[in-house]
Amino acid sequence: MKKCLAILFLILGVYANANVTMPLLFNDGMVLQRNKPISVWGWADASEKIEVHFNKQTIKTKADKSGKWFIYLKPEIAGGPYKMVIKGKNTISINDVLVGEVWICSGQSNMEFTVGQVINAEQEIKEADNPLIRQFLVEKDISSTPKSILKSGSWKESNKSTVGSFTAVGYFFAKKIYAELKIPIGIINSSWGGTCVETWTSREAFESSDEFKDMIAEVPKMDKDSLIKKRLESLTKRIESIQGSEINLQGEHQFKNPNFNDSSWPEMYAPKLWENQQLSNLDGVVWMRKSIVISKEDVNKKAILELAKIDDQDITYINGIQVGTNNQYDKKRIYEIPAGILKEGTNVIAIRITDYSGGGGIFGDEADFKLMLQNISIPLTGQWKFKVGEIKTEMSPNSYPDLLYNAMINPLVPYAFQGVLWYQGEANATRAEQYKKAFSLMINDWRKKWKQGNFPFYFAQLSSFDEFGGNSKNGSIWAELREAQSYTAETVPNSAMCVTIDIGNSKDIHPTNKQDVGRRLAAIALNKVYGQDVVFSGPTFKSMEVKSNQIVLTFNNLGSGLMASDRYGYLKGFEIAGSDKVFHYAKAYISGNNVIVYCDTIQQPVAVHYGWADDAGDCNLYNTEGFPASPFRTDTWDSITKGVEYKFEN
Repeated sequence: MKKCLAILFLILGVYANANVTMPLLFNDGMVLQRNKPISVWGWADASEKIEVHFNKQTIKTKADKSGKWFIYLKPEIAGGPYKMVIKGKNTISINDVLVGEVWICSGQSNMEFTVGQVINAEQEIKEADNPLIRQFLVEKDISSTPKSILKSGSWKESNKSTVGSFTAVGYFFAKKIYAELKIPIGIINSSWGGTCVETWTSREAFESSDEFKDMIAEVPKMDKDSLIKKRLESLTKRIESIQGSEINLQGEHQFKNPNFNDSSWPEMYAPKLWENQQLSNLDGVVWMRKSIVISKEDVNKKAILELAKIDDQDITYINGIQVGTNNQYDKKRIYEIPAGILKEGTNVIAIRITDYSGGGGIFGDEADFKLMLQNISIPLTGQWKFKVGEIKTEMSPNSYPDLLYNAMINPLVPYAFQGVLWYQGEANATRAEQYKKAFSLMINDWRKKWKQGNFPFYFAQLSSFDEFGGNSKNGSIWAELREAQSYTAETVPNSAMCVTIDIGNSKDIHPTNKQDVGRRLAAIALNKVYGQDVVFSGPTFKSMEVKSNQIVLTFNNLGSGLMASDRYGYLKGFEIAGSDKVFHYAKAYISGNNVIVYCDTIQQPVAVHYGWADDAGDCNLYNTEGFPASPFRTDTWDSITKGVEYKFEN
């Protein structure tokens, strides 16, 4: 009897573990990379025999002792649809498989930004029917250890009902490449807003880096739950020290009332994300309060409360009465205040803010942060009282290095593809100098993991956005991050950068013109990968020469020549400095293939800045093909981010 039961359990065990399984990338509608060996892998029982059939190819193998199996199909030319069949103890059929060009799209929110959010979105969606352009959307996930299986994801054809959720940069890149090549294009969208480059980099890369090995040695090797517990304990201790009270929501119903005593609460500046102030790495609930004085003449009338933008959700009260709520982080808060709510004398605005991930708090343009009364406008910028009421215990992707690499990149390895499109850097701006090492480390890490050589890695330079009012006088972390990106393009083999300062928005970190970003990245690929003789870059600084009180600048990537987009031919965005290192606005003009820069008050110039500001939207030097010049500086003076290094919260 015991022998029979043992045999039965053995049989049941075999059948329970018999099914061959595949990564989620291998699913109906997938796009495979043409003209390269096609990597196919999965899991089965130990030593199980596997057959892979695809377009006249049959490859046999067997699983190793751990159950993992892997084969290469011979390169295929573009075409399809085909069927892929994988046979083991069960059979998997994958239908509607195309062979063409595959690109991985990754980064933070400007890569995550969808077609449905772009300028002229309605028209773009109306014209989106193309079954040969497809996206695989990787679901957001984090992990403290490398994963082999994605949380979720599927392939979708481009059409009116699906394209609204495609990465806009990736889609417009794919659309242009398809228009030129007329072959299937697949984009694998693995992106997450507000994320830093370190979370996209593997632990092994940090351990082999002189710059980061000491940092990574302090990062504990724990499971996710243990890391969450450790982070929560550390964050709680730090915040309770800042606010001098426990983190809880007890009695929060009183916080909206005008007579509540908030004198013991600490203060922070608004509008400015709390992540960039005392509350770094906080996701949770924070109350913010501010008192304003209103005259008798302005009460008993309708008013408008403008609160710029709030990440993510707000419930807003005036004098204890709710006047508005919104849960869209990128929407301006504009609330109408009915007559009778405001009173003569002191009035209290109280906001309950919930941040679910990434940056949190009030942000946006100071001009959009005010109370509009009939006769006057009262600015709300400045110090606000705050109290943290709750910490969300789930880790954010930036809590530790490698969390997104483990969960959203490692499971893609070693899927064959052509190259990577990358749009990220905003979250690294405060440590821009170190980005020169961190960004190249990530690129080389991915290349090492995929073992596909120095595959193309093309990225968008940060656009124009006046986040901190940075300029040559005060220093600009955004300008320094752009410089780090330029450095990467110059020093990392087979990498390239498209400039986007002219298509940004000084008041919105998410400019809606993603069409030109995609097309500019496509121009790089068409030239460097697909062999088309097209211009793909604007002018880049080459050298300078001082002649009397002028500086003569020369450039690479001239195209057919230099031009100014200004209809009068005036160049903007140039500054010049003498040995005192103080920069002054300069006059500049094009002379043949050179630019001459001077300032009447500086007789012995030594350095030039171009576009050295958070908002470089005034810059207007182009080549005649319409590609903007990249911002640059000719000096090597210390940057304001020098020595600022990546740290995680212990």
